[in-house]
Amino acid sequence: MGSIAKKGLQQYLIQLQQHPLRTKAITAGVLSAISDIVAQKLTGIQKLQLRRLLLKVLFGCAYLGPFGHFLHLILDKIFKGKKDTSTVAKKVVLEQLTSSPWNNLMFMIYYGVVVEGRPWRDVKTKIKKDYPTVQYTSWTFWPVVGWINHLYVPLQFRVIFHSLVAMCWGIFLNLRALPKAK
Repeated sequence: MGSIAKKGLQQYLIQLQQHPLRTKAITAGVLSAISDIVAQKLTGIQKLQLRRLLLKVLFGCAYLGPFGHFLHLILDKIFKGKKDTSTVAKKVVLEQLTSSPWNNLMFMIYYGVVVEGRPWRDVKTKIKKDYPTVQYTSWTFWPVVGWINHLYVPLQFRVIFHSLVAMCWGIFLNLRALPKAK
């Protein structure tokens, strides 16, 4: 079994090197799927909602993976690949003031409008009510992840590390995005 896992990891690393964008997109999609399956089970959904699951996979593949890929390339270019603590702090602050609010807002809009098919006015109301809490919670959690990511994780693995942590964050967002039971 160990050799199968080792071969799988070697193949994954080859794909990551040869096709970084595609590999990160697929990885983000798979991790989005895992996140959604867990969130569905935690909310008591008995039968897996396949449409919802596939739409979450689409969001991971088409948006989260590519966004993270280009974000980390841009940050590395802006800061010329430096990893000293001052530069890492600047990267984390920039990331938290730009991509963090944007990604959380995009998720809440996508989830409400596309995944659940709710009317825009309902989604807007939900965002007005819950977005500040989601973003505040994000700012208490993600800067630590960003610090670790930018300081210790090599560039080619940053999106994957981020996606692994985002799998757990996605469970939180799924639970926050759901309408409250009446």
